[in-house]
Amino acid sequence: MPRIVAAGSRQSAYNDYVHALRSHTDYFVMLLVDSEHPIKADAMAWSFLKERDGWIKPDGATDNAVHLMVQCMEAWFCTDRDCLEAYFGQGFNRNALPSRRNVEEIPKSDVLDGLKNATRQCTTKGVYSKGAHSFTILARIDPVRVLQSSIRAKMLMDALLAKPS
Repeated sequence: MPRIVAAGSRQSAYNDYVHALRSHTDYFVMLLVDSEHPIKADAMAWSFLKERDGWIKPDGATDNAVHLMVQCMEAWFCTDRDCLEAYFGQGFNRNALPSRRNVEEIPKSDVLDGLKNATRQCTTKGVYSKGAHSFTILARIDPVRVLQSSIRAKMLMDALLAKPS
């Protein structure tokens, strides 16, 4: 099973990735970060990250070991409104969430504003907060729905399934 390490900021994630490549040469180490901006479906992740963040592909890194999520991770949540409604409970307004078949096209501000508005009247969990809710929701959403709505999620899944043992 893969081990997921939430690193905090995107720069911290990159730094941790570079360190892990150097210190865990016997593992298949991957970097997964939000794109933060729209990207073309055929964009190469390392090229995008070099242009956007100035990150250089480290020695030992492969093209298949870096993956971009959506503009922000929470866009994946929009694929499973039933899960969000069950999680937030009474007062959740699923119609406040942005609706696009391809969640990679949803701007970050639309996703975060949508979650804030959808949870504004929630009585059990309160208004959406990344720190308080994000990883719990991420663990609960239906991965099939995410894969159907995000080519980049599909690319990540394919890489995980094909990783060297």
